[in-house]
Amino acid sequence: MNAIASSHAGRNADADADAGEAHDLKGVGLKATWPRMPVLEIIRNSINHQPSSEDVYRRVLDQGLDVGVGLATVHHVLSQLGGDGWLSRNVFDDGEAVFEINEGNHDDHLICLTCGQVDEFNNEAIEALQRGVATAQGHELADHRLALYGRCAACVNSVAADARTDQAHP
Repeated sequence: MNAIASSHAGRNADADADAGEAHDLKGVGLKATWPRMPVLEIIRNSINHQPSSEDVYRRVLDQGLDVGVGLATVHHVLSQLGGDGWLSRNVFDDGEAVFEINEGNHDDHLICLTCGQVDEFNNEAIEALQRGVATAQGHELADHRLALYGRCAACVNSVAADARTDQAHP
């Protein structure tokens, strides 16, 4: 785990975390600038959804924080924070880059094909199996990504409810 990632582990979304992030940014040579802090806050508050740069920009606009912050600025900030280890960048099957706070631990992802919800998980049995496959094939595993696609419980229940309604009212 790198120093930046370990500084994120166990982070919660309170005022102390904001002060800590500003201090940690300075510790790796970045200023706690106006665009960086709202972008970090938006990503940190994105529960069950990893936002794209466009999602972050829309939230900046929705929150009235857009003074001097355009889409190009958001792209730049995300690129900087990703390059410095603050954010993890994921690209799933739709090809769009999405971002999450780098907490220093590896996680895999379950992605809902209907609503886009992203659930993170870690399963040591799956990790061991992947290491075993790589070893059996003569590879030294450096990294990997696992994304499982399906429908979340809410979307499955919604589809089932819609089907029941359709059957009741032909």
